[in-house]
Parts: sequence; structure tokens; C-alpha cells
Amino acid sequence: MPSPLNSDCRRKGPDRDRGTAAWAVVVVLLAGLLGSSREPVAAEPASPPGLAIGEWRSLFDGRGLGDWKTTPFGGGGEITVAANAIHIPMGADLSGITWTGDHPRQSYELALQARRVDGSDFFCGLTFPVADDCCSLIVGGWGGGLVGLSSVDGQDAANNATTKVMSFENGRWYAVLVRVTPERIECFLDGEAVVDQPLRDRIISVRDEVIPSKPLGIASFATSAEVRDIRWRPIPAQAEPVSP
Repeated sequence: MPSPLNSDCRRKGPDRDRGTAAWAVVVVLLAGLLGSSREPVAAEPASPPGLAIGEWRSLFDGRGLGDWKTTPFGGGGEITVAANAIHIPMGADLSGITWTGDHPRQSYELALQARRVDGSDFFCGLTFPVADDCCSLIVGGWGGGLVGLSSVDGQDAANNATTKVMSFENGRWYAVLVRVTPERIECFLDGEAVVDQPLRDRIISVRDEVIPSKPLGIASFATSAEVRDIRWRPIPAQAEPVSP
């Protein structure tokens, strides 16, 4: 026969459990109310689905063209892939490739390696989006050594404030990086800053003959060239300066 004490505990156990559950609900509700009074946390800048801020996305797997298509300039040769690089043959004038897949428009970095194989003009005419516009970074143009943006306020790479003259060796790979934010375009060659163009009150465009490269393309002029390791990544809209 159970003792009176044990019998009493069995009778009161369910009531005690219900009381404990009720207190737990009160605690959860109070915690929610306290949490809602905190300052809202600023959301991270939006990035494309499945791609985190700072995460590189490859645009070339080293084996095939994928979403790269021959740019219809006319007068160019056949684009080929070999040794993990895309070969852009020398054309009568422009030759190149245009990306037909998803691409960034704002707050991103675009990187690749490029080299001039033969010829003496630009081996990397990189056309890229700048919000709803496009611009081109010219590497090795106008006789082989000019670097700059085409175009700023209607002036091409040879005639605006971004113009620089550098020396380039045929057969040598150069690391190219373009950074686009709402405030500016920055460009780097082998880690060295070569362009820092503010965008406020500026008109950004491409030369008419390069329009087929839009929105994202790589071209050469009367020069055979190769490109590899093409990739991009989203960055915060207010990006802190970082090493490319």
C-alpha cells in the first residue's frame, strides 16, 4: 500500500507540470518582446542567389567555351580552347568573345589573366557592365602600350584622364582586375592600380565598334591573344579598399 506522501505526489504531479509549462510560455513571450525592442540590424547587400559576398564565380572552366560565344565583329578567326586558355586569333580588326550567361551589373570585381601572343595592339579589351551602362578597359592599345577606359564622357582610352602608357611583353601573362561600385571604377594590372575613375556626373559608354562585346566581353585588335582564369565576385556596395 503506497504511503500518503507518495499518493499525494502522484495526484499533484500533473498540476505541477501544467504550471511549469505555463511559466515556460510566459518566459518565451517575454523574451520575444524584449528582442523586438532592439535596434534593427542592417541587412547585408543583396547578392545573386547561391553566391555569397566575396565568393568567386568562375566564368571559364579551362575545357570549353561554355557561355562564351564568338563576338560577331566580322573578319576574325575561330575561337579555340587549349591548355586551359581561350585563344583569340588575330583578326583584320577586332576579334573576341562575349559572355551570354548571368553576369553582374554593380558592386562586383571581375578578374582574368591575359597575354598578347602575336601582334602589337591591345590584347585585352575587357568590356564590362557599370549599372545600366558598359565600359571597356583597354590594355596594350594604340600601338601596344596604352591603358585606359573607353569611354568617359564620350572620350576613349587615348583621350581621357585614365590614359596611361605602359610596357607589355608578348607571351607574358598579366593579371587584370576591374572593380565596379556605385561610386567608381578601379582597375589593376598585376596588383598595381592603373585606373581610379569616379562615376559622379560622368557619362560611361563604349566605342561604337565594341558594342557587340556588351554587356561582358573580351576583345583584341589585330592581335592574337589568350585569356584564362576568368571569374567574378560580388562585393559590398561600400567596398573597403582591398588588395586585388
